[in-house]
Amino acid sequence: MIYPEFPKRGDMIGICAPSAGVGHKIESFELSLEALRERGYEITETASVRVDGARSASAEVRATEFHSLLQDSGAKAIIAATGGDYNMEILPYINEELIVKNPKWVCGYSDPTNILYYMTTKLDIATIYGFNAGTFDWRPLHSSQTNALDILGGNLLDQPSFPLWDSTKDWDNVNLDTPVSWDLYLPGEDGPSRNPQDCSGRLIGGCTDIISKLIGTPYDGTSDFISRYSEDGFIWFFDTFDMSPEVLHMTMMQMKYAGYFKNTKAIIFGRIMFPGEASDSDYIDLLKISLSDIPFIWGADIGHTKPFMTIINGAIGTLHTEGGRSTLQMALK
Repeated sequence: MIYPEFPKRGDMIGICAPSAGVGHKIESFELSLEALRERGYEITETASVRVDGARSASAEVRATEFHSLLQDSGAKAIIAATGGDYNMEILPYINEELIVKNPKWVCGYSDPTNILYYMTTKLDIATIYGFNAGTFDWRPLHSSQTNALDILGGNLLDQPSFPLWDSTKDWDNVNLDTPVSWDLYLPGEDGPSRNPQDCSGRLIGGCTDIISKLIGTPYDGTSDFISRYSEDGFIWFFDTFDMSPEVLHMTMMQMKYAGYFKNTKAIIFGRIMFPGEASDSDYIDLLKISLSDIPFIWGADIGHTKPFMTIINGAIGTLHTEGGRSTLQMALK
């Protein structure tokens, strides 16, 4: 596994828009940049970042702007400006040789999963999932955000589950109002286990909705990744945006049938951003079927609901879970 060099204080961070632009939320975006600058980073943006559109530019232009940051020796890490819907369009234009010759930390969450998952599973380069450049717009910053900034700078601190989450799911006004519970379901047991459990394995995952569309494409290197690191075992993490219980269940079955869950120690599911009329139990009941022989956690601090953890794809994760609380440690091995 290739681990790029972490940026240091005074280094430059490159921001591109491989999916949507941030033109509709400039004030919020500026707050995020302020948080990055307060950590001592210089910022450079590609031309399409501040476009107001579901596509910041054509697919070819978005890929070219991403390449420009790879080639810029001054840019020590690359962060996606925001998410969106059309990141997948740029994959045919991505220059693999350029990425391999210029390995840098590439960070994002949601739609940028396309690039992150591709880089880690296919090109064996670790990536950072959990934040975009526009993520740091709360004031004061929450510990989930300061943790993300620490990890970006190479401080791989332990991440305990948070006490409260925002069940209102308001994009603009954060209200941490609901107790967090990481519920662990063990094979053959009906209810969540409250006993201490530990596991370790190589971390891999991202936005479920995106990963499901990559299966079987030339940009999916999962089979080789699983084979390459089979001795380590795996901890999968899934951030699901708006899949129904049935679609999530069938996606897990598809991945399982494809052999993606070989040597899997645990699967972590974040809270569903848009479950529709479905309840947590609707999802859990079906996952007990599709993941009948694999421990899984429901309700984790991963993904679109706030707060959220930052996870390094490709790192070795050690997960301790007990009584609805969890702690994730990461090591670059």
